[in-house]
Amino acid sequence: MVQFANQTLLDVVGYSRDEIVGKHVELLFNVGTRIFYQTHWFPMLRLHGHAEEVFLMLRARSGEDLGMLSYAKRRESDGIFDCVIVPVRERAKFEEELLRARRAAEGANEVLERQKEELQRANDLLESQAVELELQGEQMREQAERLEQMAVAADEANRAKSSFLAMMSHELRTPLNAISGYLQILELGIAGPITDAQRDILHRLDQSGRHLLSLINDVLDLSRIEAGRIEYDIRDVVLADAVAGVTPLVEPQLAAKGIRFHTDVSSTVEVRADVEKLRQIVVNLLGNAVKFTADNGAVELGTNVSPDNAIVNLYVKDSGIGIPRDQHEAIFQPFVQVDSARTRTAQGSGLGLAISRDLARGMGGDLVVESEPGKGSTFTLSLPAAGARRTPVSENRSPAGTRGQD
Repeated sequence: MVQFANQTLLDVVGYSRDEIVGKHVELLFNVGTRIFYQTHWFPMLRLHGHAEEVFLMLRARSGEDLGMLSYAKRRESDGIFDCVIVPVRERAKFEEELLRARRAAEGANEVLERQKEELQRANDLLESQAVELELQGEQMREQAERLEQMAVAADEANRAKSSFLAMMSHELRTPLNAISGYLQILELGIAGPITDAQRDILHRLDQSGRHLLSLINDVLDLSRIEAGRIEYDIRDVVLADAVAGVTPLVEPQLAAKGIRFHTDVSSTVEVRADVEKLRQIVVNLLGNAVKFTADNGAVELGTNVSPDNAIVNLYVKDSGIGIPRDQHEAIFQPFVQVDSARTRTAQGSGLGLAISRDLARGMGGDLVVESEPGKGSTFTLSLPAAGARRTPVSENRSPAGTRGQD
C-alpha cells in the first residue's frame, strides 16, 4: 500500500493524493510493469531490502506511459519501502543529442578516416565487451531463477512452520483441557473434601491453566490464519446484539479495577461480518483496554458511520498508558508489545492485535490505532455496512491471511 506520495509524483502522474495514498502501488503501473513488479521487483525487494536503477513504466491518470528509473529501500524499523523515481529523458532530447553528434561526425569525417585503424581496435574492444555483457546477462538470469527458487523454498518453510504450530497447539490443548476438568472436580469436592487453603491453590492452578490455554489458542488462531485455514461466515449482523454478547465477559475485570465503562452502540447499525470473529476482535480490544488502563480509569465502546454510509467504525477508547507513534504499526505484528514496562505490567502472548487485524481484513475491514503516550488509545475496527457494495477479502472461504499484540 502507498503510505505517502510527494507533490512532484502527483504532478507527474496526474493523480490526487487521496487517489493514491492507501491504494496498492500497482495502480501506478502499466500491465507490463505490474507483471515485472509481481515476479521480479517486489521479490527482489523482499529478499534484499533494496533495488537500484530499475526501469519501470508508470501509467499516468491520462493513460500515458512514463519511463522512470526507481531506487527503493526497506526501512529496518517498520518494514515500509521508501522509493524514489527519476524520469528518463524524453525521446526528443535524445534525438536532439543524436543529431548534434551526427553533424559533429560529418564534420570530423576526415579525422575519422585517419583514425580508422584506432577505431577498428576500439570496435574489437566493444565486441569483446558485448560478449562479456552477454555472459553477465546470462548470470543475471540464472540469479533470478535462484531467487525465485529461494522464494518458493521460503514460502514452503513458512507453511511448514504454520502447520507445525497448528499441530502442536492442538496437541497441547487436549491435556490442558483435561487438567482443567480435573481441577474443577477437585474444587467441587467430588473426590473428597478440601480445605480453604487447598481450594485457593486449586483456584490459582486453574487460573494459570486458563491463561496458558488462552496463549495456546492465540498461537493456534495465528497459525490457522497464516496457513489460510480460517473460514468466514459473512452475513448481516446487528452490531448492538454482537456487542451485548461480549461486554459481560469483561465486566468482572472492569469492576475489579474500578474502571468506568460507557457504551454507545446504536441498535439500528448493521455490518457485514462473521459474528463470532467480530466478537473475538471486540473481546481482544476490550481486554487490552482494561489491561493497560490504570485503576479508576475509563473505557468507552462506541460507533460512527462514514459520510457515505458504506463503512461502520466500532471504536474502543481508553485512558491507559498510550502508545508511541513510531510503534503504531509494530503492535500489529505477532509477539510484539509496546515496551518493556508494558510487558512487565501485563501478561499476554503478543498475538491479540495481530490476530484481530487479520480477522478484520479477512472480513473486508481493517483495524487501526490512534494513541499518544499518557493520553490513552483508541482502536477502531472498520467493517462494511450491511447493504454496502463492497467486496470483502473473503466471504465463506479461507483468506491467505495478512501479517499484522495482545
